[in-house]
Amino acid sequence: MRQLNALDAQFLNFETATNIANVGGLTVLAKDLPREKILDRLAERMAGLPQLRRRLVRVPLGLDHPYWADDDEVDLDYHVRELTLKPPRVDAKLADQVARLHERRLDRDRPLWEMHLIHGLDGGRCGLYTKIHHAAVDGLIGAEILAALTDATTVTAAGEPQGPPGVWRMLARSAWHLAANPAHLLKFAGQALPVLDQLPLVSRLPDAVGLARLMRREALPELPEFVVPHTPLNGPVSSHRRYAFVELPLKEIKRVKNAFGVTVNDVVLTLAASALRRWLIARKALPEIPLIAGVPFSLRGRVSADEANQVSIMITQLPTHLADARRRLDAVSEGMRQIKQRFALTPAGLLRELSESLPAALNALADRAVFGLVNRTTPPVNVVVSNVPGPQFPLRIAGVRLLSHYPVSVVTDVSGGLNITVFSYNGRLDIGITACGDLVPDPWAFSGYLREALDELKP
Repeated sequence: MRQLNALDAQFLNFETATNIANVGGLTVLAKDLPREKILDRLAERMAGLPQLRRRLVRVPLGLDHPYWADDDEVDLDYHVRELTLKPPRVDAKLADQVARLHERRLDRDRPLWEMHLIHGLDGGRCGLYTKIHHAAVDGLIGAEILAALTDATTVTAAGEPQGPPGVWRMLARSAWHLAANPAHLLKFAGQALPVLDQLPLVSRLPDAVGLARLMRREALPELPEFVVPHTPLNGPVSSHRRYAFVELPLKEIKRVKNAFGVTVNDVVLTLAASALRRWLIARKALPEIPLIAGVPFSLRGRVSADEANQVSIMITQLPTHLADARRRLDAVSEGMRQIKQRFALTPAGLLRELSESLPAALNALADRAVFGLVNRTTPPVNVVVSNVPGPQFPLRIAGVRLLSHYPVSVVTDVSGGLNITVFSYNGRLDIGITACGDLVPDPWAFSGYLREALDELKP
């Protein structure tokens, strides 16, 4: 029996008809794969994929976060579906199909995932789109699920099924958690006061920066003021999603990294900044100040190594206001260096302590209130850019070579109408561009802009 933590539950709490918390990926295979082979592979590997076996069990009256319980028999026939694209079978048509699938909410009475086998791609290829609720996985766990389906992975022995907890046991644990909330609040306050100026949303409260400096026992690197400019990327998102993808050679990325003494992630963020600059200029909407990006990062190794979401977010500037590409790269690298110094001195899991300090029912109300507040004020970021490491060798699923894996991610009122997520695989960066169809109707423009941005940086 495992209970969702406050961060897991947050992805359930904020979900509406427009703020949809599905994450996933589009895997492109070298040739067509029969649905029966996917069903056989899933049945064989399900023991090692607890995220695909579990369904939600709600606590009466919403007094505590839900629990995960193993489904007695997962209905693979329901979860695994297939379709065939009609000619002409161009990449844009594949991306549009993925966007339509991604914008549909998952059934919370079943395990929170679906797979869609997409036949009829050009060159005899085949697509496999997978979506899972963010309450069940973060980026790294999502990559592990993909790996578990490949031929190189050994079959995991099944553990004991975890059934749903009894009602009285859930209520007793709810009372215990309620009693523990003040302790979490005290712990959060002690850890957070010295770093209030680097917490999303909190840092924008009056006197937060001054109070943080007053409470510090040691000097920390000063960070720039993160002023979020108004852009077409931000506003209430609709339920309509658009999607595009592109791949870039990792060799070229590393050549830039080595030539200028920066990191791969610095180059990725600079490419995103350059592509956003081009997109905003085309719309005559380029701000005179930098964009603000949310950059998710993993807490694995810094907090408990369980199966829950172990992710937080850094806030950084994207220097879209700089015309010179090399200066943009230098500015990104310096900004990330400062933020990493601060992060190394910040207690891990700080935002989780804040979430755990509130009773579950109030947590749900707070999550929805924050989204409502953002709709009426300035959001904390303009865009989200994420970089997930993957294997640098070819994989196969049921004997068929995996050509690429493009992430499909989340856009919300808080995070903005565009998400650029990168997955490194077999010598390439596979980049998925997920967008709100109303705010960013042309995500394919970013595919070309990202290629141009890499050419611009080549030494």
